[in-house]
Parts: sequence; C-alpha cells; structure tokens
Amino acid sequence: MPAALTYPGVYIQEVASGVRTIIGVATSITAFIGRARRGPTDRTGRVQNFADFERMYGGLWEPSMLGYSVQHFFANGGGEAIIARVENNAAAATRPLTDCNLVAANPGDWGEQLRIRVDYDTVDPADTTLFNLAVRDMATNETERYLNVSVTPTHARWIVRVLEDESQLIRVAGGVTGAARPPANAALASPGDDPFAPATSTAFLGDGSEGIDIGDTQILGPVVAPRVAGLDMLNQVDLFNLLCIPPYTRTTDVSNTVWNAAATYCAGRRAVLLVDSPAAWDAPEDAIAGVGGVINAVVSAAIYFPRIMAADPLKEFRQESFAPSGAIAGVIARTDSERGVWKAPAGLDATMVGVTALSLGGEPGLLTDPQIGLLNPIGVNCLRTIPNTGHVVWGARTRRGADNLASEWKYLPVRRLAYYIEESLFRGTQWAVFEPNDEPLWAQLRLNGNTFMQGLFRQGAFQGASPREAYFVKCSSETTTQADIDAGIVNVLVGFAPLKPAEFVVIRIQQMTQQQS
Repeated sequence: MPAALTYPGVYIQEVASGVRTIIGVATSITAFIGRARRGPTDRTGRVQNFADFERMYGGLWEPSMLGYSVQHFFANGGGEAIIARVENNAAAATRPLTDCNLVAANPGDWGEQLRIRVDYDTVDPADTTLFNLAVRDMATNETERYLNVSVTPTHARWIVRVLEDESQLIRVAGGVTGAARPPANAALASPGDDPFAPATSTAFLGDGSEGIDIGDTQILGPVVAPRVAGLDMLNQVDLFNLLCIPPYTRTTDVSNTVWNAAATYCAGRRAVLLVDSPAAWDAPEDAIAGVGGVINAVVSAAIYFPRIMAADPLKEFRQESFAPSGAIAGVIARTDSERGVWKAPAGLDATMVGVTALSLGGEPGLLTDPQIGLLNPIGVNCLRTIPNTGHVVWGARTRRGADNLASEWKYLPVRRLAYYIEESLFRGTQWAVFEPNDEPLWAQLRLNGNTFMQGLFRQGAFQGASPREAYFVKCSSETTTQADIDAGIVNVLVGFAPLKPAEFVVIRIQQMTQQQS
C-alpha cells in the first residue's frame, strides 16, 4: 500500500492473490542398497544413468547383485537412482609419505590402482611447506591436481581440508604428523612425458580389500563408525519413492527380517519397497506356502514372482537368473512418466527390456493363467510372457492386496497416488506454519489444495465426471474447532476417488436367435 496519499492522481497497489502453487513431487526416484567395488560408504550418491554408476561405484561386479539391479533399472526407463553402498570389513589402500600419509577416499582394492605425483613448482618456491599434488586412477584415467597445498594447518590450502572438500580419490590419513612436505618425484625429461609413469610417480600399496559378503547387519546395523548402515544412510536423502535391496550375493537372498524392517521404514518415508521373491521358489505352490515368511502383509511393499533371466556381461553374455526388483522399478518409472503415478505399472505396456526369459528355479520357465490365478488373490504380483509382446509385469497389488484382507490399499497405484498427494501437500503447505489460524488462512489452504487436486483431476488421476465427484478439500471451522485453534492446530481434510485397475475384463457373448419376419 502507498505510504501516503499526498497528491491527486492514480495510485497503483499490488495485492497478493493468495495462490501458492503446490508442485507435485517426483514419483520414481529409486534407492538401492548393496555392495559395490568403490564409492562412498558414509553417504549416498545420486546417479542419472548407468555410466554414472560405473564411474562412481565401479559398474558390474561378479560378487554383488547391486550393479545388475541398477543396470536393469536404467534399461527399463529409470531416470534417477540413489545408491547406498555398504561393505563388510573392506579396507582402503594407502600410500605412506613423509609426515603426510595418504589413503584412498573409500574402501576397496580399487585404490591400489592410484598413482600420485608431487612437485615443488609452487607459487612461492622459497616456502618449504608448499607443494603440488596430482593423483590418477590408472583404471579409469580419472585425474585430479591440487596446486599450492600446504602441510601447515593454518594455511588456507591445508592439504587435509583441500582433499576432504575437493577430492573424489584420496584423503590424508590421521592428519599431517609433522612440518615436512612429501618428497618430490623425479622431474619429467620433456613436457610431453607421462607424469604418472613409474619413474616419475608413486604407486599406492597393495593393501586395499573388498571385504567379505554383506548380510543383515550392513543393511540394518549396528555397524562400527565410520561405517553407516544402509537404511540409516537413506536418512540423509530428502526424497525417494521406491526402494530396492538386491540379493546379497548370487546365492544369498535378503532375509525376512530386513524386508519387514525396510517396509516399516518405507511407510514412514511415503515410499514403496519392491520385494524380490526367493530364488528357491520355482513353482506357485512355493509362493503360496512361503509368502508370509518373506514379508508381512503391509501396504508399503509389493512382491514379484518369478525372477528373470538376462544376459550377464561378466559371463560371456550367458543367461543368468536375477532378482526382478531393478527392472520392475524401471517399469514403474517409465509408466509414471508416460501415464502418471495413478496408472498401474502392469499390463501389455509394462514390458521388461533386456529380459530374455522368466526364471523358475534358476531355469527358463512360464506361468500359466491358472497358476497366476492362484497367486494374484494372495497379493503376489506375477511376471508373465505374452506372445508377440514379450515379458511383462502382470500384477499391481501391495502386500495388503490379498482378497481376504479387503484393504483399501489393495492396489499399488492407489497406494502410490496417496503417497504422492500426501508428500506434495506436506511440502507445498509449509508456508502456512505460524500463520494466523483463522478464515483467511483456511481460505488460502482450500484454494491451493483445490488448485492442486484440480490439476490431477484434469490429468485423469481420479474417478468421476466432475470435480465434485472426484475429490474434495475441506478447511474451515468444521474441520478446525476452537479447541484446535487454542492448541495451534489447523486441520485440512482432503479426499479423492482413486482409479483402480481393471484386473478382470469380462466379455459377455450372447447368441441371437434369428427373428422371423
């Protein structure tokens, strides 16, 4: 409002509309927990494609199923993955130097491929605390160079802090123990010489270790610092929507203890856990008898059977059996992008790229309609082969999807749509905290909530021919009483009519009798 009306004329005043746009959150960010050759073990990493995963985590690795799961995810349409690397007694390679012992940035024998070069061609050659440090990973040719670093803790470019802040390859182990800078390597004979040749650089020692196979402890904890358990690592992540925990090894499945703990964790994060059926299940009867022993009947998880067969690049591209969760996560991401989170990630469009066959007991096999008819009613999502289409996802139920439970969260798209709405409204209404709790605030919340829900309605996310039939947003004295106001509470009630998948399409055919004229 103008400060004062002092002269005759027209005054312009901008008035706030009260519209605060609620932006829908991402729906298919997928978190993976597992063992990798390299990469941070105290924090998660974010990758946008499999090339990123190869660079940061070492790509496919025979002892671990994590790389295969991530590869299947991106091959099937996944766009963003969060990696939580866990390890079991792995050790980082080292390179002792005078008063400055270096160590690979994270555990694994990958650090044995590091070479460093030190020279004294600094900005002030008279300063005997300054030096230049270069490091190269000889396996990937990734190279880092740090100029004018110092062994003096008070220096602006103290080597310890510079490497912690900038290097992806090395750290200083135990701090700088004295005032002597590392010895310089031999000078290059000519400018074109390789600075990391054996004669002009220093190799890391062969004391790195990959550790041993991981187990439940690495996922759930407790682990010894500085290690961080897999689920605890996800606490660092602002948002993820799907969680995959690949088998620990080619022959070791995830335990039911981990599956149930992970499902509980996902429920608190508004995410869905994708559960792999055990490798030992080679017939529907195994699933019928054993599904309750794999994971409880929870709404935050979905289980898929059977496993898949795919080419293994590390075994001359021979067919091997793999857990399907990575491929399923990719199919879900692709479906979200093409149709929306309210579309069931199943059907003829839910083809699995790179899958050569379905795996029953480690061998190619098929599920028949009667077999699927036994599994679908108990909430086990089936994979099947359709002629001229390929291998597809043929189920979209949560673990509460068994018919006898009659759950309102029976279907995966309904559960995920609700999570999407909840998370979007949670983030999009933070501005209302500490605002005056009265009708003006309630009106703004109604306006913004209705605008968001109307956008979903126009995209076809709800049942109903009109907004009135599809959703409602209530925020008034009806939902927020005086007692609520006195307690600092404002209540917003949002309802929606979800689309449920057409699992059973019934076609009735009647034979007509010829009418006599």
